[in-house]
Amino acid sequence: MAAALERLGDMTGFRCVDVGAGGGDVSVALAELCGERGRIYAVDIDPVRRNQIATRAARFSQVIALTQAAEELTLPEPVDLAFCRFLLLAVHEPGLVVERMVAATRSGGWVIIQEPITSAGRIGRTPLSMEAPGVTDPDIGATVLELLSCPGVEIREAWVESPAGIGDSAVAHYLEAMSDSLVTDEQIVLPPLLTAIAKVL
Repeated sequence: MAAALERLGDMTGFRCVDVGAGGGDVSVALAELCGERGRIYAVDIDPVRRNQIATRAARFSQVIALTQAAEELTLPEPVDLAFCRFLLLAVHEPGLVVERMVAATRSGGWVIIQEPITSAGRIGRTPLSMEAPGVTDPDIGATVLELLSCPGVEIREAWVESPAGIGDSAVAHYLEAMSDSLVTDEQIVLPPLLTAIAKVL
């Protein structure tokens, strides 16, 4: 996330929306970057999550937690940045979510999307799978650029990151924590995470 946000330069005073804000990590990071003159809309469909975000971000008066489905994203003002991470893999209409993010962003503003290509991850030579409740497309990262290829949007940059390790490594510990499974001495390649940065024209 940090590498993507660095590309935008000074974000002081930015108005942002963190779509599918979850536990609020990204919302808090955005609040720190945007400062007191900024405003962060932390949007999540789950009201419990909204309350968690509000508690976690209580020291930031500029964070506003909203309960809203990503497909129905509506904000009181245009934003400078619409951001989502690990969201599109869990929605039924990712194209509609991207459209709503673009519509919420002012002309000259930015849309950043980070999504995985789960089946490209490996433990040993075995592909990872992500058959979890609520996951509709574990490989959505492979279609993000296509989803962003719409009128009025210019994709500025895109890249894939895929940390790897072997045996007792930080990558193994991360995977164990995420999947509640034991990783032995096999090579691990985490699912590639595609990051796309687009400008709204």
